[in-house]
Amino acid sequence: MKNSKFDLEQRTEKFFLNVIDLRKKVPRNSLTRRQISQLIGSSGSIGANWREASECESRRDFSHKVKLSRKEAKESQLWLKGIGHTIKSLSGDCNKLIAEAKEFVYIFTSIINKVK
Repeated sequence: MKNSKFDLEQRTEKFFLNVIDLRKKVPRNSLTRRQISQLIGSSGSIGANWREASECESRRDFSHKVKLSRKEAKESQLWLKGIGHTIKSLSGDCNKLIAEAKEFVYIFTSIINKVK
C-alpha cells in the first residue's frame, strides 16, 4: 500500500486546494488580484504537469513534464512570498505553503536527476 505522504498526485492536489483556501482569505484589490491569479495558476500546474508526467510514454517527455512541475513550484513560492508580504496576517499560512512548494522542488529535482 502506498504511503500517502509520498503520493505526489494526492500531495500536489492538496497543495492546490490549500492555495484555494488561502485565496478565500485574501482581500481582493489592485495589489492582490494579479498575485492570486498567478498563484492559482502555478499551484494548479504543479499537479497537472505531474499527472501528465505519470502518463508519459518517453523518458524525455517525462523529464520535461517533471521540470515543468518544478518550475511551477518555484513560481508558486514567489507568489506566496508576495502575498505574505502584502498581507502580514497571512504570512504564517503562506510560509507553510512555501515550505511545501520547496519540498516539491526537492522531490522533482531528485526525480529529474534519477531519470538522466
